[in-house]
Amino acid sequence: MAVALGPTRAGKRAMAADVHGSGTENGPAPAGEPAATSEFLDLERELAVFLRRARANSGEMAREVHPDLEPSAYGLLVRLEDVGAQRATELSAYFGVGKATMSRQLRTLQEIGLIAREPDPADGRASLVRITDEGLARFRRVRDARRGRYVQKLADWDRGEIAELARLLHQLNSRFAS
Repeated sequence: MAVALGPTRAGKRAMAADVHGSGTENGPAPAGEPAATSEFLDLERELAVFLRRARANSGEMAREVHPDLEPSAYGLLVRLEDVGAQRATELSAYFGVGKATMSRQLRTLQEIGLIAREPDPADGRASLVRITDEGLARFRRVRDARRGRYVQKLADWDRGEIAELARLLHQLNSRFAS
């Protein structure tokens, strides 16, 4: 006689993560829809919750860097810290926003002292945007605190699961960039 021992650790995590009532991890497709659609509905639902939480979190982090910093501008600091100085057009293309939007966000970041512009050595007519020492210090303080929260929230995850999640998110981001 087999004895049911209850859900696995991964199953418990999936159930605990299901705070918005999406049902079981791999539940049946809704009536009249092909089975493959179920996975895409699950993906859409989970991404919607994730993005909503990420937007709220981004706003909090932006305000921690500077009270006047827009949530969307926080990502500019992330990018500049990752790759170094870039042209505004490169940043605009990377984030998929118009030049006017990018210009406005960069102007605000410059006015509050988080970025600076310098001549592009490859083309004197253009300028490069770089994060200032003050911007870098503020950004890193907030980023390190955020990473600490990730470590705390995912403490019971296997490191391989975390690496796989990062790999899959990178793959997803790459697909949507093109």
